[in-house]
Amino acid sequence: MSSGLYNLNKVEFDKTLDLTKLKAYGDTMNDGKVQISFTLPVKNDERGEEAARILAKKMGLSDVNIAHRMSLDVEFTFYVVYGSLVHSVDYTNIHVQTVEEETMSMEEVNEFIKENFHRKIVVVGASTGTDAHTVGIDAIMNRKGFAGHYGLERYEMIEAYNLGSQVANEEFIEKARELKADVLLVSQTVTQKDIHIKNLTNLVELLEADELRDKYVLICGGARITHELAKELGYDAGFGTGKFADDVATFAVTEMLRRGLGK
Repeated sequence: MSSGLYNLNKVEFDKTLDLTKLKAYGDTMNDGKVQISFTLPVKNDERGEEAARILAKKMGLSDVNIAHRMSLDVEFTFYVVYGSLVHSVDYTNIHVQTVEEETMSMEEVNEFIKENFHRKIVVVGASTGTDAHTVGIDAIMNRKGFAGHYGLERYEMIEAYNLGSQVANEEFIEKARELKADVLLVSQTVTQKDIHIKNLTNLVELLEADELRDKYVLICGGARITHELAKELGYDAGFGTGKFADDVATFAVTEMLRRGLGK
């Protein structure tokens, strides 16, 4: 017994971090341990569990363990799978487009606007198209903000107009013209069948058709929005999870200055 314990204590674990072969970290370096979950349209039985195990192996997992399975309906089963990921990535060769401005505080943004524009900046935001969710646009626009970051309505030098949800792109543009907007913010939460891509693309096309695209700083945001995707779709910037009103405000006012807008 004691000999077994002694040998266990002598086990050498891999402590080498090779960023060219980066693997998931579970209990020890390079063990590749991950947990995934998915649903299969089959009964909750041993055959379904084996199907889940085979599928996990095809995803690149070894030492697969079905940690949990639960019936969602007669013909649908939810699985939680644990295993070791055999794949790795070269972290040193990854390059991501991102907004590079150093985020200013609310007070710094206000001073920046006073010094460079000598008037309040007008920001119009909405969840456009069929998207009925307002949590994202509210987090950026409303006075209380989110997670300790005040929203744009609290900024002294910003006139913020939150149009809410399910605002048609045509209506959004018309309101922007009426309010003499400088910055347009679009929040997209619903992403099934890539509807957010279609809606965001449609807005850019409508602005370009009316020769209005260059008159605004155009920003989109949402859980599945990245800066790279936003740029591909014709936006000036995109903000995903972990970004707040101060990040958006900083980019908006610095982009306005860079392009000579709002003077």
